[in-house]
Amino acid sequence: MLAAPIGAAAHQLVVFASVDCEAVTVEAKFSNGRVTQEGDVRVLDGDNTLQTTLRLQPDGTARVPLADLDHSGGLVIEVDTGSHDNYWIVTPEDIARKCGS
Repeated sequence: MLAAPIGAAAHQLVVFASVDCEAVTVEAKFSNGRVTQEGDVRVLDGDNTLQTTLRLQPDGTARVPLADLDHSGGLVIEVDTGSHDNYWIVTPEDIARKCGS
């Protein structure tokens, strides 16, 4: 008889954030490829101060306008589905590179 470890069937939440000069686009899905349809996105500045919270869209994405954020010290993008969570760091260099400065 073969037995798998208890956590073998669990999937991890994968978070990715990309930035253009206008917004941060957040994508969340499970490691098995299934789209995360519900969850909260928290955006914190470089000092871990909460800037905004919004809901994921049904396609597992969220768009956060940069004009609404203090992004000078970078951003931490946290996604929490209630049972899984993970984060992505957007550095000031990432933002500057996309904004051509």
